[in-house]
Amino acid sequence: MTRTLILAAGQGTRLRPLTDNKPKCLVPLLGKTLLERQLHTLQQAGISNIHVATGYRADQIEALGLATSFNPHFAKTNMVETLFCAMEFIQQEGDLIIAYGDIVYQIENLQALLACDDEIALMIDAKWKDLWSLRLDNPLDDAETLVMDGDGYVTELGKKPENYARIQGQYTGLIKIRADKTGDFIKFYNQIDRHELYDGKDFYNMYMTSFLQLLIDAGWKAKAVLVNNGWLEVDSVEDLTCYETMGKEGKLDKFYKVEG
Repeated sequence: MTRTLILAAGQGTRLRPLTDNKPKCLVPLLGKTLLERQLHTLQQAGISNIHVATGYRADQIEALGLATSFNPHFAKTNMVETLFCAMEFIQQEGDLIIAYGDIVYQIENLQALLACDDEIALMIDAKWKDLWSLRLDNPLDDAETLVMDGDGYVTELGKKPENYARIQGQYTGLIKIRADKTGDFIKFYNQIDRHELYDGKDFYNMYMTSFLQLLIDAGWKAKAVLVNNGWLEVDSVEDLTCYETMGKEGKLDKFYKVEG
């Protein structure tokens, strides 16, 4: 049985003042919160075992009646630490979807990820530049490297690119770990050197892309599940304003079809 862990501990500082008193995942996008939209898509795909890793304003997520785990150090740690605060949930049986709390995605994208039977599957947007061009004057400013081998496995991600040649897509914040690999996934995390720096960050502030790169460098096979748009990341007030305006003008469907 597939289950999902949504990472929603961050303070969402770039979405202030909207996040002054609420977690980022409870910011509304065209009438429904990001969390509501993600839950709806997961439930459409038949996934009911959903857990949320919380931190900032955890009380508001807990009040929704969802199963949660709490990262007490959310203000001074990064997403990898939030992920493994939900260790008991990760240890359960079944494939594990890991999803960032500030994204929304269409069911077709989720179904493509679910259909992949590799040990790790990463949802990768092949048409990423269309979305980044909406949000930024220069898409290269915010993009990260994403390099695949001839078989479609990711060999590099999360670095600062010097040009577009090393960007074959963009990682979207949606991951699937195959059921038989979740134990090894935990073991790998537990054996990482706590005293090293990872892409310039200490262990407790490691980026998720740095953690994924460590797995890949250790021989894990991370399959790129390629999609063409069909998702959004809401990282800033500017992002949200852009999406809201396009949605009201009927121009957002190319990137994400809003339901309800």
